[in-house]
Amino acid sequence: MATGEPPAAAFYEPLGDDRFAGSSATAGPWAPEFQHAGPVSALLGRAFERHGPGPGGGRVGRVTVEILAPVPVAPLRVTTRVVRPGKRVALLEGELAHEGRTVARATAWRITAAPEGLEPIENAPVPPPLPPPDSLSSAAFEGWAGMHLDGYLSSMEWRFVRGSFSQPGPGEVWARAKIPLVAGEADSPLVRTLVLADSASGVGSQIDFAKWLVINTDLTVALHRDPIGEWLFMSARLHASPGGSALAESTLADTSGSFGRGLQTLLVDTQP
Repeated sequence: MATGEPPAAAFYEPLGDDRFAGSSATAGPWAPEFQHAGPVSALLGRAFERHGPGPGGGRVGRVTVEILAPVPVAPLRVTTRVVRPGKRVALLEGELAHEGRTVARATAWRITAAPEGLEPIENAPVPPPLPPPDSLSSAAFEGWAGMHLDGYLSSMEWRFVRGSFSQPGPGEVWARAKIPLVAGEADSPLVRTLVLADSASGVGSQIDFAKWLVINTDLTVALHRDPIGEWLFMSARLHASPGGSALAESTLADTSGSFGRGLQTLLVDTQP
């Protein structure tokens, strides 16, 4: 059972020269020695935001992360570069490496902010209210046997509106990180989003993890605006087909309404 307290003061400790040590808080539910892709994605997103902006400035409107190998709870090096410069749009590429081996690769579109005179268009329902503090996070894990709960999962505060990690989806949850991504820093809206977004396959899953091997190969998050506040809402669902694969999709919102979407491609196979 998760302790309810984060196992570390931050997901990562900076080591200098674009290197970061992953703390025990990054550990995912499958094994304590491998990181959850939420902090991994957020570390790449942070690097994209800090890569020198072009002449048009702009904001990161889309991030796609490819998970090339299990990411160990260990020091990582982050590198970024511009592969398509432009005044209004620019394509960035980033990599995470452990001991010289690339374990994750990502791309991001940096897009010039839309004019203030643009009329807002919203086609997603207003999210339900944030549940009260007595909606204990620990209830979300009851019955989820065999999972490592004292890493990433305990470093987030979860308030489920519908479902839980141990119940078949679709699911709806308000969540926030209890600790910053990098020690000594305040998280940006993009970082807060990416820390949470990879959890869609768990929040919305309708697949029995005890029966099936389920691995997400990637994560794409597209934001039409930056979220406001610490608490973020996720409505997640899953689609799967025999002879095919699975997709986990999510709607992301804050107290003002929807701000983006998430999508994960999932491998589904029999347990070894």
